[in-house]
Amino acid sequence: MQQNKTWFKLDNAAKIFPGQNTSRWSNIFRFTVILNQKIQPSVLEQALKDVLPRFPFYDVKIRRGLFWYYFEKNPSPAPPVNPDIGNPCHRVRFSENNRFLFRVYYHESKIAVEFYHALTDGRGASVFACTLAAQYLRLCGYDIPCGESVLDISMPAKKEEAEDSFLKNAGSKAKIRRSGKRVYHAVGTKMPAHLVNVTTGIIPLNTIHEKASSMGVTITEFIAALLLYVHYEKQKAEKRRQRQVSVQIPVSLRKTFGSQTLRNYSLSYQVRIDPNMGDYTFEEVLKQVSLYLRYINNEKTLRAMTTANLKFEQSYLMRLMPLFLKDLGVGIMFFLTGEQSTSALCSNLGLVRIPEPMQRYVERVDLMAGPGKLNGARCGAVGYNNVFSITFANIYRESDIERAFFTSLIKMGIPVKIESNRM
Repeated sequence: MQQNKTWFKLDNAAKIFPGQNTSRWSNIFRFTVILNQKIQPSVLEQALKDVLPRFPFYDVKIRRGLFWYYFEKNPSPAPPVNPDIGNPCHRVRFSENNRFLFRVYYHESKIAVEFYHALTDGRGASVFACTLAAQYLRLCGYDIPCGESVLDISMPAKKEEAEDSFLKNAGSKAKIRRSGKRVYHAVGTKMPAHLVNVTTGIIPLNTIHEKASSMGVTITEFIAALLLYVHYEKQKAEKRRQRQVSVQIPVSLRKTFGSQTLRNYSLSYQVRIDPNMGDYTFEEVLKQVSLYLRYINNEKTLRAMTTANLKFEQSYLMRLMPLFLKDLGVGIMFFLTGEQSTSALCSNLGLVRIPEPMQRYVERVDLMAGPGKLNGARCGAVGYNNVFSITFANIYRESDIERAFFTSLIKMGIPVKIESNRM
């Protein structure tokens, strides 16, 4: 992206989010960098001012056009840096926060950045947060080089970082069908609006990697299957009508298509089991999740899924429909079908890498998926060095899903340290 560009279109994934935005819910997620020293707010504020010009595709506000939303260069100063809050990932109002679509918080040794999903996905957020943390450490007097997830803020943004990779890599003639069948949802005592229970399990990365490898699967397959199995067991114990149970697994497309974009470039898979077909063991669920992901995770299928999403956006009717009707339609569809076809979400960002000299100052990183409207506990996971963190965002007071998940890990010989904002 050129530094002087004043506006650009939302990418294909981003276009659905403004229509879903309400006074009670927004699609927000959080990436946190935890240092080994207390944060100085004034230094962090200056670091943000230094870093923001390197990310012109985040230095924007959202505007309404006649047919589509679009991003426009934000003339306001960088957003404020605030003490952390007890209700992370609460809704976004486009008129607040100097009209920026990301928020920066600090608490003791933590730097947390929350992103409205229309801007980017977990990969883009991790690069921004790590670059921000690196500049903060430089201003504290440490020699921190660039590399890996830390960008050189003295250089302009690359054109490839701002591209809409969905548009670039579509082009399949295949037809993809998606199931919208209603599935099981765990329920409980709902928290007040904008409040969320957050529970993080901190695990030695080598231990969970060894366990997954011993079972012939990846870490993503392992934790997604365990989350699916926990929901299956919960429904089974409730002695109710048995519905299908599913887990939604977002996957970055950057490696498959060689993309460098720092905007959205992920698709989500749905893996289901049907309890009406019989009883399942965890090993059976794990095998089904693993086989399905390896079957579907290939360039041809991903290109077809991308093309299907773009065809809807590029249809003659959608292009001519005024924006207020698009918003109304997206809002109604999200109310009727949003999260109806998924019991849980499991987003594993993978391993975040930073320059070696910076590693002595960073203890861990966390990824928090925003709370859902129906999903009881949404799971975000990320690895750094030998630390793997799994964070649950729960809209219910009950913690039985998280407890069952982490207890299962402990029974498998995987040590877990728990942190939570629960009272």
